[in-house]
Amino acid sequence: MSAAQVTGDALVTEGRRPERAPAPGGAGGRPAGRPRRGRASGKVPMRAAFRRDWPLYAMALVPVLFLLVFRYAPMFGNIIAFRRFRPGGSIIGDEWVGTRYIEMFLSDPNFWNVFANTAILGGLTLLFCFPLPIVLALALNEVRHRAFKRTVQSISYLPHFLSVVIVVGMTMQLLSLQGTVNQIVEGFGGEAIPFLQRAEWFRTIYVGSEIWQTVGWGTILYLAALTTVDASLYEAARIDGANRWRQTWHVTLPGIRPTMVTLLILNIGTFLNVGFEKVLLLYNPLTYSTADVVSTYLYRVGLVSNNFSYATAIGLFQALIGLVMVLTANFVSRRVVGASLW
Repeated sequence: MSAAQVTGDALVTEGRRPERAPAPGGAGGRPAGRPRRGRASGKVPMRAAFRRDWPLYAMALVPVLFLLVFRYAPMFGNIIAFRRFRPGGSIIGDEWVGTRYIEMFLSDPNFWNVFANTAILGGLTLLFCFPLPIVLALALNEVRHRAFKRTVQSISYLPHFLSVVIVVGMTMQLLSLQGTVNQIVEGFGGEAIPFLQRAEWFRTIYVGSEIWQTVGWGTILYLAALTTVDASLYEAARIDGANRWRQTWHVTLPGIRPTMVTLLILNIGTFLNVGFEKVLLLYNPLTYSTADVVSTYLYRVGLVSNNFSYATAIGLFQALIGLVMVLTANFVSRRVVGASLW
């Protein structure tokens, strides 16, 4: 009888199991140097993940290329804000001029008038177009008649699918001297008003058309967020004696607060990017005093007057202001509300 057998019999007699000698190459019989596979490591190799999910990566390829080509690559062109660019010359400008163009627009009173118009239009658009989708979504959420709810949703969504040209054309037809609005005014004994030729009416026309075109579509995200609110919270609120208004204030709005904060921060980021196409189609020299915004000013200065470096400097200034506003809004929201975009 060998020594190993004697030792094993002795351990069994004492109630202990003999230890199994490790297999060659590593613990547990696993060859040395080979990584642990499966759920033990919790990681999937990149090649296996790509082979498994290649349709998703293929679908994401086109949007990523779009962002790279049309969003990130043009950022290189901001260099001509500090260089003198001449059509037909070097694509990065012919000579370095430093902050000359920045000093030019900072001392230009026309730019500050345009900037003020942009801030006012952006503020009015944010003031009305941000809360109204929330109000409409809350109202639709209370509707129990399914057919009526779907009809209202379809009617409110429809203007979003109309192009800006069609919306502006309809607006001009309604507000012309012989349009529907002036016919109603004259029907009540008033005089026809040239809405499109008066500067004081432009902001009302612009914001009104934005409300009509965007409010219905904006309710989609809020209606989706309302479905995630726990129904047991409403039941607990009713047991505590809360009416519908109290339930909305203490249950519904806190439930959709992350969505509200995210969209608010995104809207603040586009605060100064007032719709170029709509303003360009609606305004005329008679309404420049209230209608001319940064984007249309850049169009006239950069493309019409061929002053590309000056226009680039203004666009870079506008982008930096938007970045600062987004970072500030995100910081304040995280500190005050407890929710933020990142």
